[in-house]
Amino acid sequence: MEKKSINKSILGDSLRQSFAKLAPGIQVKNPVMLVVYIGAILTTALYVLSFAGIKDENGGYIIAIALILWFTVLFANFAEAIAEGRGRAQADTLRKARKDVKAKKLKSTNNMNDYNEVLSAQLKKGDIVIVWAGEQIPMDGEVIDGAASVDESAITGES
Repeated sequence: MEKKSINKSILGDSLRQSFAKLAPGIQVKNPVMLVVYIGAILTTALYVLSFAGIKDENGGYIIAIALILWFTVLFANFAEAIAEGRGRAQADTLRKARKDVKAKKLKSTNNMNDYNEVLSAQLKKGDIVIVWAGEQIPMDGEVIDGAASVDESAITGES
């Protein structure tokens, strides 16, 4: 089983983004977390009022709730930023791999063993390629002969 890890640059960027995503304009895009965000703001304001002596509530209990709400918002932002970072890294890898994949471009459809190896970037619409089991598919296309079962986990994000 392949072990997936998150590199340090993605973690660092995600941590910074989790704080940057505290901006109200970004929080509005996620209604569920917006409610938690507003609750955190109001609870923090209530704590400040209790600390200043304006309200008579227990400040320790209020700050505990406020911290839980803030950590919930930050963790949600962090998880979202990690997912975005991994998605960007995977897309970059796929873009790079697309340029490096060799395709077996058929010279004629009559002979499956008569082909030229070309880079996938050199393929154009209408070219016919042959792909054997275990090989990478060089470009989008249609199966015109035979059958194919394709591992799409790199594109769909499944593990």
